[in-house]
Amino acid sequence: MKERIGKLYTLMQEESLDVIFITLPKLVYYFTGFYTDPHERFMALVCPSGEEPFLMVPILDYEKAARASSVQRIISHEDTDNPYEVLRRHASGKTMNRIGIQAEHLNVRRYRGLMEATGARQAVELDDAIAGFRVLKSEPEIAAIERAIGCIEEAVKETVALVKPGVTEIELVAELEYRMKRLGAQGPSFDTMVLTGEKTGLPHGAPGTDPVKEGQLLLIDAGVFVDGYASDLTRTFAVGDVGERCREIYDIVLKANEHMIQAVRPGVTFGSLDRAARSVIESHGYGEYFITRAGHGFGLEIHEYPSIHGNNPDVLREGMVFTAEPGIYITGLGGVRIEDNVLVTQDGARVLTSYPKELTVIGV
Repeated sequence: MKERIGKLYTLMQEESLDVIFITLPKLVYYFTGFYTDPHERFMALVCPSGEEPFLMVPILDYEKAARASSVQRIISHEDTDNPYEVLRRHASGKTMNRIGIQAEHLNVRRYRGLMEATGARQAVELDDAIAGFRVLKSEPEIAAIERAIGCIEEAVKETVALVKPGVTEIELVAELEYRMKRLGAQGPSFDTMVLTGEKTGLPHGAPGTDPVKEGQLLLIDAGVFVDGYASDLTRTFAVGDVGERCREIYDIVLKANEHMIQAVRPGVTFGSLDRAARSVIESHGYGEYFITRAGHGFGLEIHEYPSIHGNNPDVLREGMVFTAEPGIYITGLGGVRIEDNVLVTQDGARVLTSYPKELTVIGV
């Protein structure tokens, strides 16, 4: 934690800032070891130039912060307080003309509150710089991600055993999320997705009361948080005999997934990974049905840098973790997505997910 906060102070000097505010709860956790969801209440790690950082939290989180935070100075505010006035009192006498913020997290009201409380003339967006701190995962972070992967894989395995014609998508979501928690997850890392039939052709479909039917595809896209870190797994199953075309599509997506992973090594671009997956699908005549990017980074958040699309020129480095998830989505028929979690190693890739990828017939 001390080393991570030290990077903030180095960034402060590089950007000629008077103070940095870390307001995204996941990043407060990253820099201090303390996590809470303050909901609408204001919370921030405050790093003033030339002074020790302090943590400002709602009073109902004070005791938890005192136990968990590596930052010793903790300031609280009550629901009846104006948190920006409290901040102003503690910042009194400090020069804060140029402040560093997380623009992607602050809403307009919080942004105005910070500007008024500090009297700042300029706010500098630090989102990209801070994302750069987090892109290379440490061994403890990788271990936490692997625990999250193990949890979701076991939850999916247990839930798939319950699949049979007539059970609904939302019932399977409920079973899956119950098992996540029972297996030690803090909760889902995103809205759990269980889709059947034609709805598997929707990359971001919403589970409903649609029943599982024999002869259709079933897609499960789910992940969990364990010790603050995410996992993200997608597998597509066959409920009975799904027909020749669905089997063909599955085989193509599996080849694209494997070809993308084989292309992983330090120094290549993220764009080349997308193109590796896309070239396989295009070569079989289904290019127009691969309508998503090929993957994304994840860690403390389910979507982090990088975005793996064909125009991303950034290069892979050892220690990066991301998803490999090519897919084919056909309106009126259905879709297939196969998603793995991948770690960039010194000379290639280590696939962190181990759930079987061959087309598995279930439910009959």
